[in-house]
Amino acid sequence: MTITADSWIHGAPVQWTRGRIKNLIASASNGTWGGDPAEDGSDVRCIRAADFDRVGRRVKIDGAPLRTIEASSLRQHLLRPGDLILEKSGGGEKQPVGMAVLYQETEKAVCSNFCARISPATHVDPRFLTYVFAAAYGQGLTQSAIKQTTGIQNLDAGTFFSSAWAYPELEEQRRIAEFLDSETAHMDGLICATERQQKLVMERQSVAFHDSVQGEGGPDLNVIEPETSNAEWRMLPLNHALNQLTNGYVGPTRDLFTDDGVRYLQSLHIKNGRIDFARKPYFVKQEWAEGRPRIRLGFEDLLIVQTGAIGEVALVDDEYVGASCHALLIARTNRSTLAPRYLWHAFRSHWGRNALLREQTGALHPHLEA
Repeated sequence: MTITADSWIHGAPVQWTRGRIKNLIASASNGTWGGDPAEDGSDVRCIRAADFDRVGRRVKIDGAPLRTIEASSLRQHLLRPGDLILEKSGGGEKQPVGMAVLYQETEKAVCSNFCARISPATHVDPRFLTYVFAAAYGQGLTQSAIKQTTGIQNLDAGTFFSSAWAYPELEEQRRIAEFLDSETAHMDGLICATERQQKLVMERQSVAFHDSVQGEGGPDLNVIEPETSNAEWRMLPLNHALNQLTNGYVGPTRDLFTDDGVRYLQSLHIKNGRIDFARKPYFVKQEWAEGRPRIRLGFEDLLIVQTGAIGEVALVDDEYVGASCHALLIARTNRSTLAPRYLWHAFRSHWGRNALLREQTGALHPHLEA
């Protein structure tokens, strides 16, 4: 049997109703952008996709702009607690259009003309419907209903709402929503605790490098001067300790990407001092990579992010030898002078990270140059 996005419906409890997503919706209407704010106290918030809490699936109203909405239009478009806001136009390659969030505020607001206001049917719990839309988004149902003729993605709401779905009675919907709310809150707490722990570990790593340098008789990195040296320590410009520093800005055209082949690393693959290729793997054709030996990676090459999370670094291990890369500086040390792992620890410290950040250039698009 072919596995499709709605295959789960066959295994849903027998007492659940089989139907379509549109059966869960009372109405769906496009939003409005209104006019420039009058600043006389009559303006209302206009919720855009930029005001979506994409993790909690709720609205972040504080940052939503104020707009003037005529009284007749406001009656038509006013959001009510329990409505959903569906992004219908916008999106991008890494964040497709089609996400929906729940409106739970009491402040007067409308959604923008790039979104739609979704009112749940009377037999549908709004929180449950939010999880339905989240599941549909995760399963790719919204992506399959996207029409894109320009750089902007447009969701064909009619196609999406016609997607098959199964759902229980109202009371069971509420129990499911309450369970998922509780589990989501628990997971959010674990994520926060993990992030705090990671931050503490990174701070400890920074302090450990500083302490180890001073413990070995090295300079105080807080007051380091270029001429600092002693019998055991040498101060050199970094390029004197490198055999090569390669700018990895040259990238392949779209037709050179493939489903397998040579691994192709970008800045998004460098996180917390390591290569995380599982986040979004890319591959390029073998012949393209072989024709660019300067950006083919060797063992213990140091990768430095050039744009985005500038200063993030990672060492190449055996698994990624031979991979290619983009928007990453490749630093190859003279190993008789500077051990690659020592340089990795140095740039992972507060001192090293700040040294890299001081070298960034470009006001609109900060980046590092070789």
